[in-house]
Amino acid sequence: MQIVELDIKLPYEGRGKILGRLFATVRGRIRDIHFFPPDAEGFSEIKMEVVEDDTRGLLSELRKIIKNGKVSLRVLSEA
Repeated sequence: MQIVELDIKLPYEGRGKILGRLFATVRGRIRDIHFFPPDAEGFSEIKMEVVEDDTRGLLSELRKIIKNGKVSLRVLSEA
């Protein structure tokens, strides 16, 4: 089991549709989450810590959901 930090950048418009699908994917595994306001280009940022066993599988699922944004992953700790 790993604690993983996800850094997600997505367009501010249409963010609600994506967030619903995103939270359905990681429901119950979120440890911490922060929402940041949109920048000058209109992209908002979400940073969340998730407890996950299969990080590659999670990353591939998130990339299918988030098509117009960026997803980066960083492992914080392994247990």
